[in-house]
Amino acid sequence: MYFIGIDLAWSDRNPSAGAVIKAEVEHGTLIHWKPLGSNEEIIDFISRRAGNNPALVSIDAPLIVPNNTGIRPCDRQITREFRCYHAGTFPANRTRFKNNVRGEEIVRQLQTLNFSHKPYLRHQCQERQVVEVYPHPATIVLFNLSQILKYKARPGRSLKQRQSELARLQKYIAALSKAMPALEVAEDFFRDTTSLSGREFKAHEDILDAVVCAYIAYYGWYWGPQGYCVYGEPEKEYKTGYILVPRHAAFAKPS
Repeated sequence: MYFIGIDLAWSDRNPSAGAVIKAEVEHGTLIHWKPLGSNEEIIDFISRRAGNNPALVSIDAPLIVPNNTGIRPCDRQITREFRCYHAGTFPANRTRFKNNVRGEEIVRQLQTLNFSHKPYLRHQCQERQVVEVYPHPATIVLFNLSQILKYKARPGRSLKQRQSELARLQKYIAALSKAMPALEVAEDFFRDTTSLSGREFKAHEDILDAVVCAYIAYYGWYWGPQGYCVYGEPEKEYKTGYILVPRHAAFAKPS
């Protein structure tokens, strides 16, 4: 089974990244990662890595955006629950995307490759599916954090602080070797974050986010519905959008 995480920039003018976990039920290995650009490059990456095999693609970007203005209900729910951890979402609407929602186009192209788009992951089911995820609340839950890891460029954050926070994310990812399900990552994947800046920092940051996306899908698939929550409007069949987030820490068995 393959789990492919995509850290998708909202515009193809900005860099994206992909990461692939190959798993045999309770043990997975990070086998590939790559900076990505255009939609065509992203679809090619997914197609080549998944082949005709069962695969879950988890994308950090809005995949359903019916609202012209305002904020999606799922984004409002996430922000309400995770604001205290500094893990709120950016408001997604079609005006913000200039009516060109990149995630929706990626989903349309994946559907031609026999990927279904639905918010629920069936317990260890061998299928091809794409889901929307969001790393910030996922890391809060998976790693039992008191607030997000602040490695992204924001006003008031120094490069030294961001390097330290990115190093913390690497340590948490490495610790997943002892989680359930377990993820093995080769030592040479990790970087000396104190040597990273500018585009090189951003490229590695994107790849780490893609790894988290892939693990979210792996974790949700492994545990099934007891292991994740879906934010959105189930009474409207999630047609206003949704976000899948793990329900429990990676090192604790779901109850």
